[in-house]
Parts: sequence; C-alpha cells; structure tokens
Amino acid sequence: MKKIAVFGKPGSGKSTLSKKLASETGIALYQLDSMLYQKNGEQVSHEGFEARHDEILASESWILDGMGLLGSFNKRLEAADTLVYVELPYLTSYWLVTKRLLKGLFIKPEGWPEGSSVLKGSLQSYKFLKLSPKFWNDKFLKRLEAMSENKNVYVIRSVKELSEFVHQCEEIRHREGQSS
Repeated sequence: MKKIAVFGKPGSGKSTLSKKLASETGIALYQLDSMLYQKNGEQVSHEGFEARHDEILASESWILDGMGLLGSFNKRLEAADTLVYVELPYLTSYWLVTKRLLKGLFIKPEGWPEGSSVLKGSLQSYKFLKLSPKFWNDKFLKRLEAMSENKNVYVIRSVKELSEFVHQCEEIRHREGQSS
C-alpha cells in the first residue's frame, strides 16, 4: 500500500480520512482541490494540473484525495495500488456538506483550497451531489470490482466503516513492513 487513491461524493469524509491515513502511514498526502485551485479560488490551467498530477503519480508513494479532472481520475485509478471509494448514503453526504458549510463560516474546512469561498464551494458540492448518481453508480462499482484483481479496493459505506478503515490500514502496512 504505497499509492492510494481516495475518492467519492462531496461531503463523504475523504479529506479527513486521507489526512488520518497520511498521519498513520507516513505517506505524502495531496489534496486535489488544493491542486486544482489557486489561492484566490480560481481554477489552475488543465495543463498545469495534469503536469503536477502526473509528477505525483510517477513518485514512489502518495495518497491522492478527491476527484480532480476526469482524465486524471482515470489515470489515478490505474496507477494506484489501493483504491478507497467512500460511498456514504446521499442523505449523510448532504448533511456533511451542510455541516462543513456551517463550520466553514468560522474555520476553513479540511483540505479546502486556500482563499476559496466556502459558500461557493458548498453550492458546487450540492450541485455535484445532485449529479452524482450519473457517475457514482452500479456501473462504476462493477468497474472497481474488476480492478480488485490487481489492487486493493475498499468501498466504505458508513461513518462507522470510515472510522474503522484507518485502523485496518495501519495493521496492513504493519504486516507489509514485517514481510519485506
């Protein structure tokens, strides 16, 4: 477990999970939203993002958190040895986006691009959640299942599973370290 892609709907706890995972494993964390947006909240060029993304994929180890651009997402799925799909129920995701919005009025949300508007970002998250069933669906799950032959694939479907996942990863990394 050296190249880990963490992805899922907005408000699913990906950033919190990724940060804990990076802390437990010592693997460098790259949050895609922070790579996609400049400090003033404007989006970086596709070319600039792709170049940075490809540089990270070529490195020895990484945790990449988020969706990014669709082309980069597909590259990331192929390059990763571990895929973590956080698929919380939609009501939970809507609640977590709302909670992040309210908390964000006082404290910058975890993994949030510097200088970005929490209100604007939250509205985008709501919009993306509404469109999510077109992407995060049974067809996508079947694609992940097919990938599980060559890599570790985890699908997290509840807040409880989300909480337990970091502990499981710590145990797996510990066992891998002993067998090397």
